[in-house]
Amino acid sequence: MPASPAFYYRCARCGRTYPGDGLRYTCPHDGGNLDILFDYDALRRRLTRATFPPAPELSQWRYLPLLPVADPGGHGTPLRRVGWTPIYTAPRLRRHLGLPHLFLKDESPNPTASFKDRASALVVAHAQQQGARVIITASTGNAGAALAGMAAAVGAQAVILAPRRAPQAKIAQLLIYAARVVLVDGTYDDAFDLSVQAAQALGWYCRNTGYNPFTVEGKKTAAFEIWEQLLRDDPAPERWHIFVPVGDGNIISGLYKGLWDLQQLGWLPRLPRLHGVQAEGSAAIARAWEANADAITPVQAHTLADSIAVDLPRDGYRALRAVRATGGRYWTVSDQAILEAMALLGQVGVFVEPAAAAALAGLLQAREHGALVPEEPALVLLTGSGLKDVAAARQAVGAPPIVAPGDLNGLKALLTSP
Repeated sequence: MPASPAFYYRCARCGRTYPGDGLRYTCPHDGGNLDILFDYDALRRRLTRATFPPAPELSQWRYLPLLPVADPGGHGTPLRRVGWTPIYTAPRLRRHLGLPHLFLKDESPNPTASFKDRASALVVAHAQQQGARVIITASTGNAGAALAGMAAAVGAQAVILAPRRAPQAKIAQLLIYAARVVLVDGTYDDAFDLSVQAAQALGWYCRNTGYNPFTVEGKKTAAFEIWEQLLRDDPAPERWHIFVPVGDGNIISGLYKGLWDLQQLGWLPRLPRLHGVQAEGSAAIARAWEANADAITPVQAHTLADSIAVDLPRDGYRALRAVRATGGRYWTVSDQAILEAMALLGQVGVFVEPAAAAALAGLLQAREHGALVPEEPALVLLTGSGLKDVAAARQAVGAPPIVAPGDLNGLKALLTSP
């Protein structure tokens, strides 16, 4: 397999560059998020569109020639299974919505059942290559579970700081993977700040989303898959709409980075439109987009979609860039619309958590506003399993199950009554 490429860092805000000879978290000049960039001229000489990716394995590690880590090993473990998730055509949903070119990319088959495995797998690989003993992160649940699971797979120690309000199913995942779990009496943002302080004080490796630049590099692998699965041979990729749930902004930033990498290589002449979807009660980035502003004003997040509940999005600047650069837009959806989208997906056999359903709710809003027409292809990124938040699933279905007597006549009477 070809070696992974050399890279350097560039601040997304001020454009200053820094060598890639060690781990950097943010720009020392202005605190901006750092992009990881490669020598694309050299990559074009090494790689060809016709033969990429060279690795046959069906995981995100098939893209190692475009990732800033060496081969992490981990064969025969969940670390090696991350990525290459399915895309569904969902024909019944297509007919119901009148969108004949609708696709769903389901991230729940990842080892810990969410999109966050992509970032955590790559971060764990990088941490090991840096000789890190302990990896710490703040999380509302999914990122922490992903880190805990990937760390457990390779025998690393994970420390997770989560807000006390995180769903119990997600807390259980953290514990079963033998992570050291601390529930913070505060918000995700409080946990984020505390985890950064702890990492600096104790010399630990910090995985935090929107802080560690390697998280975007893991998440961009989903864009490579979408290119392989749908866009590679499309003569007009700019017709596509991709709907993405947005909390701190790191997922949509990662998708944009992957698409941008492909464009630099000359393999994707024009980019599909990225649409960010936020819950109405956690819409700091959407508000900045509506105001045509670069600065993100914090909110007091309140939404049942805990995975995208963020007061101050740590990757908001790049999340705005992703949408603006591709001609997409931001949408805000109510918690009720999210629950209805969960139920709609369940009726076609796809069980997702609220944050994932928000992406479909955003697509439905785009259709209502005429921003998406039936002739245009669209993909909805479903970022996590519904088993992550069973309480929200019960809200989505509304009516409780029927209680039947334990005899056939009673059952027949219940099932045949109007």
